[in-house]
Amino acid sequence: MAAKLKQGFWEKTASIILRNRILILILIIAFTVFMGMQWKNMRFSNTQANLLPDHHPVNLEYRAFLKKFGEEGNAVVFAIHDSSLFTPDKINRWNKFSKQLAAFPEVDFVLSLDNLQELKKDNENQKFVLEPLIRSQIKSKQEIDSIKNHLFNDLPFYDNLLFNKESGTVRTVVNLDKDIINTTVRKDFILEDLTHLVEKFEEETGLDVRVSGMPYIRTMNSQNIIDEIGKFILAALGVTSLIFFFFFRSFRATLISMCVVIIGVMWAFGILGLLQYEITVLTALIPPLIIVIGIPNCIFLINKYQQEVKKHGNQALSLQRVISKIGNATLMTNMTTASGFATFIITDSKLLKEFGIVASINIIGIFILSLLIIPIIYSFLSLPKTRHLKHLNKKWIDAFVNWMERIVRNHRISVYIVSIILLVASIIGIYQIQISGSPIEDMPKNAQFFKDIRFFEQEFDGIMPVEIVIDTKKPKGVLKPANLKRMDQLSDVIMEIPELSQPISVVNLVKYSKQAFYNGIPKYYQLPTSQENNFIMKVAQNSGGNGNLLKNFVDSTGQTARITTFMQDVKTDRMEQIEERLNENINKFFPPDRYNVYMTGSALLFLKGTKYLVKNLVLSLAFAIFLIALFMAYLFRSFRMIVISLIPNLLPLVITAGVMGFVGVPIKPSTILVFSIAFGISVDDTIHFLAKYRQELIANRWHIRKSVYAALRETGVSMFYTSIVLFFGFSVFIISNFGGTVALGALVSATLMFAMLANLILLPSLLLSLERNIASKKILKKPQINILPQGEDENPKK
Repeated sequence: MAAKLKQGFWEKTASIILRNRILILILIIAFTVFMGMQWKNMRFSNTQANLLPDHHPVNLEYRAFLKKFGEEGNAVVFAIHDSSLFTPDKINRWNKFSKQLAAFPEVDFVLSLDNLQELKKDNENQKFVLEPLIRSQIKSKQEIDSIKNHLFNDLPFYDNLLFNKESGTVRTVVNLDKDIINTTVRKDFILEDLTHLVEKFEEETGLDVRVSGMPYIRTMNSQNIIDEIGKFILAALGVTSLIFFFFFRSFRATLISMCVVIIGVMWAFGILGLLQYEITVLTALIPPLIIVIGIPNCIFLINKYQQEVKKHGNQALSLQRVISKIGNATLMTNMTTASGFATFIITDSKLLKEFGIVASINIIGIFILSLLIIPIIYSFLSLPKTRHLKHLNKKWIDAFVNWMERIVRNHRISVYIVSIILLVASIIGIYQIQISGSPIEDMPKNAQFFKDIRFFEQEFDGIMPVEIVIDTKKPKGVLKPANLKRMDQLSDVIMEIPELSQPISVVNLVKYSKQAFYNGIPKYYQLPTSQENNFIMKVAQNSGGNGNLLKNFVDSTGQTARITTFMQDVKTDRMEQIEERLNENINKFFPPDRYNVYMTGSALLFLKGTKYLVKNLVLSLAFAIFLIALFMAYLFRSFRMIVISLIPNLLPLVITAGVMGFVGVPIKPSTILVFSIAFGISVDDTIHFLAKYRQELIANRWHIRKSVYAALRETGVSMFYTSIVLFFGFSVFIISNFGGTVALGALVSATLMFAMLANLILLPSLLLSLERNIASKKILKKPQINILPQGEDENPKK
């Protein structure tokens, strides 16, 4: 009864669509215009992706740090590694470059050779004063040599901050206004003003300026994401349209399909704007995904139409059957695909949740578009010509199907042996998978800003901030000699770790104050004794000038201090070792009962976020499997059929995970998506095969073997066609500059190909081998929904 009602529903739907085709087209155009109007609300992400939920303890600590000390990553650094810099003309031009940077309203302050201040003791007034290192334009090489010698040998405070003494690299540090760091102002300033200034400097001097720092990296990375959206959309349209035309040899059918997916892309951007979600490295993938997933819908519907036309030549009847016979099957497969994406909604990660919401909504949207537009447009056109129907009989496709049938008939034992070998090998590979918590690993390796990251890692030991926050639990407790000594001991541990840069804290300023007290003699760059402490502390707190740089390292009450270091891009296990070593020494120097000390910073935040996502991966994938199992139970009402249907869809996921382990592709935010996406798409083939198999069972009076072979022949071609489209469609992501996007495209493509073979070879083999266990009408009850109508050839390819 339910199945008849369902079939009646689709026949009524077909009648409504075809009778109101003008009205529906007008509504689609109106809604598309409305979605286009939402584009103005689209925002590209200006903040670093936060993979942790808002209530996570690590996030709470990070926000507490930002509230107390402000944005951590607000410095843009410029460096020159060229001995020819140390000539009067070029050094003066470099100093002018620093003045130009300081003149921008977006810049808070600049620390450079041009405005570098030395802390000196005023013997007459018994106080410290700040004097500029360079007082006027440099006129001679001797003057430069004197300044360079003094800077490199007598000012350890600035070592690794403004220069690398060993290589001679000099840099300028520009701290941006903290209020613009996470706004579009930062993007405009960096892409236009800073870029223009650097280009002009390089043109005038012939020097190569290296630029880095988290604001700069984030801006350039976001710009790469923006640039790739258009590239992906064009590539996806190009690849899928070529494949589509190769299958159909019809410009008309290809143009109609392109029309459907282009409107789907417009809706995708519109939904992003309507929901006011930021465009991130994940949501940027949705428009091309919609193209890749939408084309198989068009293949099924157009093939069904052409098949009906070839059968009886009645256009009205053909269009009515396209909707009533294929509508339910296409809805079911789109629902399972959307379910794979929707599982990300249950995660606590805002990044994944937004991706899951937008992707699943748009998959249903592209289904509605294809179901409405294709029959309506064809209703206004003449019947397809004979040459357009030739693709329905291709000998090479028949050869492929015959090959699969021979394997299933004669080599089932070999199929199981190969499957078991692949399973065992994949499990071994899974144990070799690593987790990557690096925020820069996926960035485009050939981009200049990435090369500059490596340059600064080599010259200054890293660019990713790591912060250690020390709460002494007493006002003005930071400047007590005992606490300064503890901070100094922890700083020594940091300096012993090669992947971390020289730390910066109030300790550096106090040491510099003592050096100045002893007339700038470098050996006195150390913490003052208790006798020296009182006088030097007053100077340290009221030094002004460069004191502004380190004033940010103690809060207004003097109770809490920060130690800032920078980390190189290291493997996750090494990052965890560093974190463990630092925590051990933190607990050693700062007993938890007397101090509240924690580590934070964007580098650690990303590591914790990645590990959190791995846990969510298991949850979302398990939820996807559970949803699909429920769906299968609703369709087929048989527990054994659920198990049989899941095996050929889980095996490809295991194989892909094993390949990741052997090839060395780590688990990271981008590759985490592979499994739920691939599972949601690949199960479509299973539904088509089992639906056709059930129909054949009824037609062949429960004869298992005959039904399996008939289902294989009927659905094999359609599964092959759609798998080819999906394979090449997802392969367009390989052209990305982002390593994670490349891995996502390659892994999903490979998984879908494995899934196609599993559904066409392993699934029918299992049905044949277990025929005695599933051959009863009691187990194979009539399905709740007739996916494939009785008496109709569902397969649109034959």
